[in-house]
Amino acid sequence: MQCFAISDFHLSSSGEKPMDRFGSHWFRHWERLEKSWRESITEDDLVLLPGDHSWALKLEEAVPDLEFIASLPGHKVLIRGNHDYWWQSLSKVRKRFPSLHFLQNDAIRLGPAAICGTRGWDLPGKDGFGDPQDQTIYLRELERFKLGLAALDPEAPCRIAMLHYPPLFSYRKSSAFTQLMEEHHIDICVFGHLHRSAGISKESEGGRGQAPLQGLVGGIRYYLVSCDMVDFRPVFIPWEVEATLCNPDAS
Repeated sequence: MQCFAISDFHLSSSGEKPMDRFGSHWFRHWERLEKSWRESITEDDLVLLPGDHSWALKLEEAVPDLEFIASLPGHKVLIRGNHDYWWQSLSKVRKRFPSLHFLQNDAIRLGPAAICGTRGWDLPGKDGFGDPQDQTIYLRELERFKLGLAALDPEAPCRIAMLHYPPLFSYRKSSAFTQLMEEHHIDICVFGHLHRSAGISKESEGGRGQAPLQGLVGGIRYYLVSCDMVDFRPVFIPWEVEATLCNPDAS
């Protein structure tokens, strides 16, 4: 079993919200995504999908988009993004798509990996949140994240956290989310949400004009996997399953 991650498909099988309005690189992006996916991922592989899967507002409207995801190879693990309005009932989505693994306030063990995740939210500035509603959502997401972290299989050799929103930036190398991950000995964190179509450079810019931190920070390996930021190719996430902890740098 190998591990891959990619997010922010923003699928719209109805054609009502074509993504190429945000740039020519989005033209029929699902075709490039499927091609690269099938070239690199097998049925035995783990695929992490941290949010923004479909533009649909209701589950029935999202069915064609989720069927597309379900048809692709691999054990697919999904969390909710800020645009996944169709995800209104966890029991309903799990019943409708039993081959997909939906995480919400819990965790799953697949092969060597114990995986949890939550949507997350924008990080507070140095003076906190300007909007009290943002603070409410942020604190709620932290509580949801705690539930997932507590549910991780303690025997798993690799511990993975999925977030939709970036948990850290170059201007802020720590947050309540990163502190929780370090306390729970997370090895890998994947996240998305950021896009080139929002004026974000693949190399430098990110939320609030700063780059999202990637690589090894505080003992955790961070990966930004928004599909347009990775050329619509699933990102290979290396691990060392024979180590006590998953270590992407292990020789």
